[in-house]
Amino acid sequence: MEIYHILNRGVDKRNIFLEEVDYIRFIHDLYEFNDVNPAPNVYYYFNKSRDVRRPYIVENRRRERLVDILCFCLMPNHYHLMLVPKVENGVTLFMKKLNGGYARYFNEKYQRSGVLFERRFKRILIKREEHFTYLPLYIHFNPLDLKYPEWRERKLKDLEEAIKFLENYRWSSHLDFLGIKNFPSITQREFLLNYFEGEKGYKESFYNFIKSFDVENIKEFVLE
Repeated sequence: MEIYHILNRGVDKRNIFLEEVDYIRFIHDLYEFNDVNPAPNVYYYFNKSRDVRRPYIVENRRRERLVDILCFCLMPNHYHLMLVPKVENGVTLFMKKLNGGYARYFNEKYQRSGVLFERRFKRILIKREEHFTYLPLYIHFNPLDLKYPEWRERKLKDLEEAIKFLENYRWSSHLDFLGIKNFPSITQREFLLNYFEGEKGYKESFYNFIKSFDVENIKEFVLE
């Protein structure tokens, strides 16, 4: 099985999510474009007041996924995905649909033209087990950069406060791994949860990761 870390960010490091509804639209696209068939609902627009902690997608057609989305995290100017291809060239096909579809939505909404992302996407094949162990945790810890950037230097003053912040950050798959329904239809979590020995094991690994974090373990996963 091939596992890839996919990264991309806005051109000139610009923000690609300006409002809450933009995050929800991208998450919607993660679902709709993950299909070998054309997306039938690409113009669907979420109401900003929608409760994102409830399952919001109802299966009403036969689907064949291009990739398994193991986990994800959206940040104001970039995103992280952990993908497993399900069909030949599945990652490339999925990312072309995802980036192109979201860019069209964004440009139309904000009346702009030109490229939105700085590259097609950055793809890293996960080859070593220790990288596989760190990656989903690192992806889910990314939102700490917004309020506690010192976490990368192991200088967090209040670990519990930082953990609470992550539990209130909706734009990742972290809550679903904790057993809190947020966007459960997007990710295929069985493989990782089996690896972490369930939701309890994932939570324990999450705590241990932040306590022993070493930037050298993830230096090839960052955008710079």
